[in-house]
Amino acid sequence: MNLFELTRALVDIESTTNHEKNVGDYLFAHLNALAARFDGRIERIAAEPQRDNIFARWGEPVVTLSTHMDTVPPFFASREDGEFIWGRGSCDAKGIIAAMIAAAEKLLAAGKRSLGLLFVVGEERNSAGARAAAATPRGSRFLINGEPTENRLALGSKGALRYEITTRGKLAHSAYPELGYSAIHTLLDILNDIRGITLPADALLGRSTLNIGTMEGGRAPNVVADLAKAEIMFRTVGDPAKIRKAVTAAAAGRAEAVEVFNTPAMQLAKFDGLPTTVVAFTTDIPSFEGTWGQPFLIGPGSIHFAHTAEERIPKKELSEAVDIYARMAAQLLATGGGGA
Repeated sequence: MNLFELTRALVDIESTTNHEKNVGDYLFAHLNALAARFDGRIERIAAEPQRDNIFARWGEPVVTLSTHMDTVPPFFASREDGEFIWGRGSCDAKGIIAAMIAAAEKLLAAGKRSLGLLFVVGEERNSAGARAAAATPRGSRFLINGEPTENRLALGSKGALRYEITTRGKLAHSAYPELGYSAIHTLLDILNDIRGITLPADALLGRSTLNIGTMEGGRAPNVVADLAKAEIMFRTVGDPAKIRKAVTAAAAGRAEAVEVFNTPAMQLAKFDGLPTTVVAFTTDIPSFEGTWGQPFLIGPGSIHFAHTAEERIPKKELSEAVDIYARMAAQLLATGGGGA
């Protein structure tokens, strides 16, 4: 199966977060064959019930190539034209999985060993797979993490701080709103205050941002709402203490604001011969906590198409990524560093 066929086969397996089992089983079988050809080993690393990371190694791993198996919803299957492979996960990150497997096969055919491939669950929600892998390291000294960076090495990535905000009201007939109070109205007031928070900036990473991602609540148009909820996410560029304090102040006495996820902003190493960029998204790298080695962040495809109805990956970048991953791994194996 060639690079493009493998990408499409992976895209065509629905694996939205919490539903990675089928793609994990597929990768286990596919990598089992590669392990058999080149005297390797493959294992499952449990993250949560029915959710396993897939890890293959050839010798004791010095360099590990890693990305995630899960995707955001909704699922839609692959298609292909002369320039792109389309479909959910094509660039984020199933095309990257295929490129990493192809790079490993290229290195193994050239006699290289001390390699690992680690594909994890849960990156799109809470990095459950990376956190499980961090608790069970395998000795790797370098981690090449794949996300869509248009094949440029990311020198930094923003962090993430996510809250669930819940407000409670009192049910009443909407013709007599004075007999109750609306959880939705309260939530809107709180979110308006949160939108007014002055967000910090960083010279490398730029300004922190806020997204109000989901809102729900109420019973019917003619009922004063007794419950409302919102999920919000900040993309952070440094210490989130001031943001936390501001959210707490906005919610005080009016709502329950629960912090459900936090991962820090990162500044990352250079690597000789690779163009560079800075990205505003968050990755699994902080959740690995350095336990799989010094991280590098690079991958084919544009983040601007990830999570969209137009998700796609250029075939040219996909092919180039195979050579980039193979060259990076070979240099790290030979010299023990990226040289920059």
